[in-house]
Amino acid sequence: YIYRKYGRDRAGIAATVISYRPKSAIRDVAKAFGLSEDVALALSKSVYWFSHEQFEEGRIREAGLDPDSRELRQVVAFATELLGFPRHLSQHVGGFVISRGPLHELVPIENAAMEQRTCIQWDKDDIDALGMLKIDVLALGMLTCIRKCFELLEQHHGKKYELATIPQNDPATYDMLCRADSVGVFQVESRAQMTMLPRLKPRNFYDLTIEVAIVRPGPIQGDMVHPYLLRRSGKQPVTFPSKELEAVLGKTLGVPLFQEQCMRIAIECAGFTPGEADQLRRAMATFKHTGTIHKFHRKVVDGMTARGYDAEFAESIFKQLEGFGSYGFPESHAASFALLVYISAWLKCHYPAAFAAAILNSQPMGFYAPAQLVRDAREHGVEFRPIDVNYSFWDNTLEPTPRGPALRLGFRQIKGCREADIERLVAARAEGVYALRDLRRQARLGVPALELLARADAFGSLGLSRREALWHIRALRDNPLPLFEFAEASEPAGSNLPPADTGVEPEVELPRLTTGEQVVQDYRTNHLSLRPHPMQLLRPRMAELGVVQSKQLAVLPQDRRVKVAGLVLVRQRPGTASGVIFATLEDEQGVINLIIWPKVFEQYRKAALGSRLLYAEGKLQREDGVIHVIADRLVDQTALLGELSQIDVEGAFDGVQSRADEMQKPPPGHFKSIREVEVSFPDGRNFR
Repeated sequence: YIYRKYGRDRAGIAATVISYRPKSAIRDVAKAFGLSEDVALALSKSVYWFSHEQFEEGRIREAGLDPDSRELRQVVAFATELLGFPRHLSQHVGGFVISRGPLHELVPIENAAMEQRTCIQWDKDDIDALGMLKIDVLALGMLTCIRKCFELLEQHHGKKYELATIPQNDPATYDMLCRADSVGVFQVESRAQMTMLPRLKPRNFYDLTIEVAIVRPGPIQGDMVHPYLLRRSGKQPVTFPSKELEAVLGKTLGVPLFQEQCMRIAIECAGFTPGEADQLRRAMATFKHTGTIHKFHRKVVDGMTARGYDAEFAESIFKQLEGFGSYGFPESHAASFALLVYISAWLKCHYPAAFAAAILNSQPMGFYAPAQLVRDAREHGVEFRPIDVNYSFWDNTLEPTPRGPALRLGFRQIKGCREADIERLVAARAEGVYALRDLRRQARLGVPALELLARADAFGSLGLSRREALWHIRALRDNPLPLFEFAEASEPAGSNLPPADTGVEPEVELPRLTTGEQVVQDYRTNHLSLRPHPMQLLRPRMAELGVVQSKQLAVLPQDRRVKVAGLVLVRQRPGTASGVIFATLEDEQGVINLIIWPKVFEQYRKAALGSRLLYAEGKLQREDGVIHVIADRLVDQTALLGELSQIDVEGAFDGVQSRADEMQKPPPGHFKSIREVEVSFPDGRNFR
């Protein structure tokens, strides 16, 4: 929009300087030293995702390398020297410079990687030093998701919505948020936000504005969160030392949560001029390691004490202002985000199928992988139908049923699938696709594309299982001889027999896949499965270990010692958490939240960071509807995933088929190694 409105000659996006961090430094230096790729990879893996500035000898030894090696010592020394040094220029997330005349007369420009885009070769600090205006135009994945959801609602429900026409103050939406039922909802789906929602209990739009702003490093480091919650719940009185402060902080119960409030405090209570207050805002707007807010310490404290405020109170106010040096929100920004929080929550609450389809069609975005978004939508009553060559499109779509719309998975869920192939496939369906050879001939799909569809189990409506489809595809050739191509074209539609140039083969009865093999293949190809959850299949083994299911944690006694296990979804190590790691596991019933203290992490670091299936023991903690397990023992149980291929459950496919998906049999593939099974499952997403 910006480029279209103002033209590439007048608009460009600022650069950002990417500096060396441990992983990139060790990789580049190892390459320069001529180390093999496997050694360089092992070295980079010895650095944790949250590491900023150090290479630990113990981690290098743990990776199977000798930290005392002269060559490795040199690599580590040079990599350490490179830390923080500029590596390359990248593109800012949304910082535009728009000029009255030609942009190249003001700044050096270059073509961006994307077509018809212009990049400025200077970063935001360069632009600020020159006094040029930079406008942040945030490109939010949730805006795409909401637009796609609106399109689905108009198409399938006949309702036309815009951002401004969503019904306001909907009690059901706020009830859902108060339960922290917010997977997929903009901004409030993270672990910290889900923990805050039942405590803050938002009931109106301004509550959501505070919810967005309060779970930020600024308010957390400024010690503003607990005072606000205590005052909101009536456990602490709301007092103001002066009427000036009451006018500034009345809406937030005496606690500064927004940058605008900090500026007004500086003006009203510390004697700042508006210009000085803006300098304070700029100091707060930078991250702490480059921020300059400390320069205002004496001016704030002295200004407040000169106006009759207690010195201790003035210091506490400055401490809160200083917290914003680690990133705090302006109120206007928080309100804009709160609008998207409410709209996405309303859509999820009232149209879960359309919302699920829209967010899947907008990936990658958000906190959770498609498998977790599908599990959550099914818990909200959404019926899912598998990918099928006769019924799926590139995007996930809705299909009408008497019980409401069902969600048909689209081909975009298949790893490595090309949209151009699917466009030809969909066009070919107009002639009718009754057999694999019809599809190949009409859609002009090559053997690799057909094999990919077979591995995704997309031939159910043709009466072919995964294994059967692969068997028939192996007989096909990408470039058959013209004579045989003519003979094949003369065959009646609907035949799955081998092509004419391969001769007649006897019927072969292929062994069917076990339920576990199907699930592994689903995850490997589609990143998700509509069949039983892996933890459901492993539940007998979990029972032997004494592992409880996630929903039992809501009814077990407080402080009880429990054993839990699940697939690792997310690991977080916020900079404000003093080294604590928050891990989220998933079983067949829901999610389990672990808190891993630094000492426990050091003892079980390999299990904490390397597991796909993690077992944990610890104490159950439950407060205000928020459930955690304080872990004191961790075990990597990833090897158990290797047992899935041996597990078969009769009737496991009940409820997966739709009427349109005839003859969906259990399909193919024995796995050569446990590792082959393990890597089919996600490794968990890591966040700071």
